Amino acid sequence: MNIQPFHVAIPVHNLEECRTFYNDVLGCEEGRSSDLWVDFNLFGHQVVIHYKPKSEGELHTNPVDGKNVPVPHYGVVLEWNTFHEFAEKLKAKNINFVIEPYIRFEGQVGEQATMFFLDPAGNALEFKAFKDIGQLFAK
Repeated sequence: MNIQPFHVAIPVHNLEECRTFYNDVLGCEEGRSSDLWVDFNLFGHQVVIHYKPKSEGELHTNPVDGKNVPVPHYGVVLEWNTFHEFAEKLKAKNINFVIEPYIRFEGQVGEQATMFFLDPAGNALEFKAFKDIGQLFAK
């Protein structure tokens, strides 16, 4: 399976706080930037944080495999070992997980490792991995 890089724009109300988070906590390399946006390399994908004034709103969730999954959310599918190494780095940085790293759909089609947490702007981020990447779109 040949997976191509994607691009996503994420709204943030505090550009500098989120810049620090994506740089220092997630370990993203910074690319181009302006006063209103910053490009990052997130595991080979282009993530751009864009300034947007703060809006009040509750975090919405939908149930998946017995967990309340935040909606919307953004994230990356990682290689199995990379996921686990990244999860350990996040734990060492005392990330407050919305959903702790665990194996979803264990023993079923689409079995995957997954975790959710929020950036400083309240955007939900999901990182996941499949032992068998061929299961990515399996039904």
